[in-house]
Amino acid sequence: MASAVETARPKHVLEDPSARSIAMVYAVALLDAAKSAGVAQPLDEFKDLIEAVQSNPEFESLLSSAMLNRDDKQGLIERTLKPRCSEFLGNFLTVLAKHDRLNLLGTILHEAIQEQERRSGSQRVLVRSAVALSPAQLDSIRSQLKSAMTTDPIVVPQVEPALLGGLIIQVQDTIYDGSVATRLKNLTQRLRDRYVHEIQSGRDRFSSSEGN
Repeated sequence: MASAVETARPKHVLEDPSARSIAMVYAVALLDAAKSAGVAQPLDEFKDLIEAVQSNPEFESLLSSAMLNRDDKQGLIERTLKPRCSEFLGNFLTVLAKHDRLNLLGTILHEAIQEQERRSGSQRVLVRSAVALSPAQLDSIRSQLKSAMTTDPIVVPQVEPALLGGLIIQVQDTIYDGSVATRLKNLTQRLRDRYVHEIQSGRDRFSSSEGN
């Protein structure tokens, strides 16, 4: 079963830079407030709450619906979620409701987890491959990444059969693509460029001979 971190982040939201930037602001605020309040593991409760929300799709849709205004959503939070969570998290949900950001719950959690990892000296690295990698292969990749990075890599494997072979390694927004599919695409482009160049050169020589 997919975790809250995986399922609470609609792809289109994660691909929206403005949404991610906003979520990051709230993620940092959550971690900073937790530190000031002496809350040891704020993300554990946050993750459990999101999983509970996801278990009721109708309620989840209601939280992000444009049919409800901010006051309605705040009232909904007061009646349903706040009595079931800590005062700290309840207050954070109220802030999100006031600013109409409840639709970013999953994205905020995603950004908060990554920010917490960065603060602890770790860095999440997405490793995409055509087939599932063995534990030994993942250990080898992690070892190589660790020697090349200034932070401790957390390897997150992901299988994508469309890659054909090879690996795609992504650190934040930087992608290192060594897949067969990409190499074939690059080769095709180089061949196409060479073919066009040869045709154009032939035309130039033909035009020049006609001129003589």
